[in-house]
Amino acid sequence: MTTLPHSIMDGDGRLPQARARRRRGQMTGGGGSGSTPQPTAMSAPLAPVARVEPKLTKPAKPTKAQRTRADAALLTELLSDEIDFMDHPDFHKAGAEQRIYTKAPIVPRPTVTWYRPMMDDIGTTSPRRHDGVVLTAAQERVIFMQFNYARYRMSRIQKALRGRAPGAEQARELLRWNSTATAYREQIAETNLALVLAMAKRVRLGEGEYADLIGEGNMALMRSVDKFDCGRGFKFSTYACRSILKAFSRHGIKVSKHKQRFPVEFDPALEQGDGVASIRAASERQDAAEVRDIVESNRADLTEIEREVVMHRFAFQGLDQGRTPTLAQVGNLIGLTKERVRQIQNQALAKIRMTLEGACAGDRSGNGHRSPVVAIN
Repeated sequence: MTTLPHSIMDGDGRLPQARARRRRGQMTGGGGSGSTPQPTAMSAPLAPVARVEPKLTKPAKPTKAQRTRADAALLTELLSDEIDFMDHPDFHKAGAEQRIYTKAPIVPRPTVTWYRPMMDDIGTTSPRRHDGVVLTAAQERVIFMQFNYARYRMSRIQKALRGRAPGAEQARELLRWNSTATAYREQIAETNLALVLAMAKRVRLGEGEYADLIGEGNMALMRSVDKFDCGRGFKFSTYACRSILKAFSRHGIKVSKHKQRFPVEFDPALEQGDGVASIRAASERQDAAEVRDIVESNRADLTEIEREVVMHRFAFQGLDQGRTPTLAQVGNLIGLTKERVRQIQNQALAKIRMTLEGACAGDRSGNGHRSPVVAIN
């Protein structure tokens, strides 16, 4: 219906009948005057307009045919298995939903942008620190209560149906609570991703198996989220770390059995590259040459006895012998006890280490500056 300008309407919203008839006569050429009608505010024929009061009706509930296929498949999946949750006495009290969601403090969401760099840094001695969120015990209780209450409401709907197909309202509620539970489950998992990486660093496996290990740890983490009972008063990390380590142990046993059954499918020499080993060997040769130069030129200000012990102990003078003499053998050569040789050796190594670290620091600064050597008496 066309809405008319307020300037051509009466106070009660109606057009006067006389004005309407006169305007219709002008537009149809009536009146016999033959004169050209004057332009009016409306360029099209207008009929009397009556006020129409809008009728407020509730939106129609979506029928079974209007649900999307994805929702229908999800409903079938949710109703096929029993919905588990960790029960709590607060779930059965009046006003539980408002108390658990509305009145509860907000738990900060984590960022997972650090997760990929941490995966890339595996195997390094100093991986990057992540900027994840570490929740307190109170915050963990809040978010686990919210997660399990959503699962509790889903379980109530499932039990009320007793195997029957859900109605429109029940289907809508079941999908809503499932979306809530899924969101909180993902938030808990993202907050505790670092637990999997921390536990994975305790297990020594080949580079090719690390991705599988992380996958097993992530699955164990998700199972821990589903089974953790915040009402017992423990931190989630205490429960999850044990579960993750057990998953790693089971994975190791499975991989070991697989290698025993199919030994030809796995060759460690082919799986591992030689780039890291060659770099490490070159670095060790360079460090050994630097230490030899420090000892031979006495840049560490070693005493005569310290220098003699180091030269004999580490075979600087007897590389052709094929093996390093023991402390007792060095003591017999210079006339000292085994314990005294050990003390002199430790003092000399401390001086050499400080000189070597000063040389490395000077190389990194780019100015060739050597740190002053502090003698240890």
